[in-house]
Amino acid sequence: MTTDPTPTPDHATTTPAGAASTPGTPAAKSMDAIMALCKRRGFIYQASEIYGGINGFWDYGPLGAQLKKNLRDAWWQDMVLRPCWGRSGPNGKPVRCVPVETCIIQHPRVWEASGHVAGFNDPMVDDKQTKQRFRADHLFGLFARPQSSGGQGHFEIPKVTIVASTVGEAVERLVSEKPLRKIFNVRDVGHSSGASGTVQADLGGGMHHWHVEAVRWNQLDEAALQEVPSPFTGKRGSLTSPRQFNLMFKTYTGATATEDDKVYMRPETAQGIFVQFKNVIDTTRVKVPFGIANTGKSFRNEVTPRNFTFRSREFEQAELEFFCHPDESVDWYRFWRDFRMEWWKSVGLAGDNLVLREHDKDELSHYSQGTSDVEYRFPFTAPGFGELEGIAHRGNFDLTQHQRHSGAKLEYNDTERGEPLPNGQRRGERYLPHCIEPAAGLDRGVLALLCEAYTVDPSRASPEFLKLHPRLAPIKAAVFPLVAKDGMPEIAEKLHADLCERFWRAGAIELDEKQSIGKRYARMDEAGCPFCFTIDGDTLKDQSVTIRERDTGEQHRIAIDAVSGFLTDKLGG
Repeated sequence: MTTDPTPTPDHATTTPAGAASTPGTPAAKSMDAIMALCKRRGFIYQASEIYGGINGFWDYGPLGAQLKKNLRDAWWQDMVLRPCWGRSGPNGKPVRCVPVETCIIQHPRVWEASGHVAGFNDPMVDDKQTKQRFRADHLFGLFARPQSSGGQGHFEIPKVTIVASTVGEAVERLVSEKPLRKIFNVRDVGHSSGASGTVQADLGGGMHHWHVEAVRWNQLDEAALQEVPSPFTGKRGSLTSPRQFNLMFKTYTGATATEDDKVYMRPETAQGIFVQFKNVIDTTRVKVPFGIANTGKSFRNEVTPRNFTFRSREFEQAELEFFCHPDESVDWYRFWRDFRMEWWKSVGLAGDNLVLREHDKDELSHYSQGTSDVEYRFPFTAPGFGELEGIAHRGNFDLTQHQRHSGAKLEYNDTERGEPLPNGQRRGERYLPHCIEPAAGLDRGVLALLCEAYTVDPSRASPEFLKLHPRLAPIKAAVFPLVAKDGMPEIAEKLHADLCERFWRAGAIELDEKQSIGKRYARMDEAGCPFCFTIDGDTLKDQSVTIRERDTGEQHRIAIDAVSGFLTDKLGG
């Protein structure tokens, strides 16, 4: 999994919240509005913001840090502590997983064995005039296509280019960003799909439909490459030919900092699992099939980090390597593929914005027998989708590579298989287990949850709110005294203390007596808090409180001593 960011205007959409979208797709949401809410309510900040920021790095504020922890904890609970909610796997037995925590910096030969040193590259292109850099596979062009009513002919070389992650983003930028609309006289979107789109524009010769698709560098010869216009200046002949750029961050260990001391910051957490496979087998009572889970920071020196936290240079992963017998691997692949899709639905991503996409054969790695992506329709990928999690059948490629490069024997001795012996036991079968890898990006997960939860209801006094799943909401409940007098603050403080004592493991319980009750409700709505409890004049008479529910705005009363039970039922704890 990769991840990534930058809230610069040229990487964000500006579609008004609730605006109409392509038929058959949900209404578009404004990425600008979501990013503004994230900053305003303390979910996500630009890293080093007071120094102008640093591209590709993001910090989480108080609410964002708790939301991300809640997502991480949910993954940990459902993948390690109670895997798959206690279900049995394809073998009819409960799923077993154990955790590890491995170092960010590993021996450099780990990355030689895994193939990252030689093959973990992106094609990079530079603008020779501006020195700006982008990924070759992120360049989209506007191509003229024949029209039924005397339109322009077909051009193999694009007339205009734009840097974007998807065709949806490229089309969206053309029709939403005022500078681009003015330069190209873009008026409207004709059609947009996962691979191509059209816009109406006047690039000279009148208004025509222009086809938008990726510029395929490997299909252009050197002469044609010189004709591709720069996405930054529009000039031809100013772009370099693509060259491979290794994405791993290099650093040095020790005091001398020579090439002999060179190491890498990990680009994924998975390899730490593979190199500790034998130790886990030798020091625990786990037996194949079982999984090893690892979460933590990874680092990729992305050429063009973009789209807020979607593609970052520093990001957090939650990965499981599930080891099984080769004969059972396809069944386990299907099992994990289906469960991971179901899991994302369970935490609030159910709906048309979430899909499970099986990779075509030409997309698979040479060692893979199958890969599926859980994909989410982000505002900047719409109407297409962006990867949220990959579930890959990796075969025994990784263990084979590490066994070959390290010289350590990593074969598993399966004493429940092999030829029966006279004593009733089995001779055992030695093999390198196959591996199924569900690999999720926690930063992308948080971003998807925020995008899905972001809701605009013009009929409400405060129209923006976050419909976060109660399990993940950073603030679980809030307690408000209606006014700061008549004993209401004291009752609110006692209820708040009782709830904090009871629910501190679930998340924060807020106490707020500042400003009007409407403004306090609005703050909690934007924070994604699902329930607010208000102490008012009636509380002093009958010991009841008002419950206000975030999603509907509805209010009803319950006894103050029933609040804890109400939250227990709603939060499941």
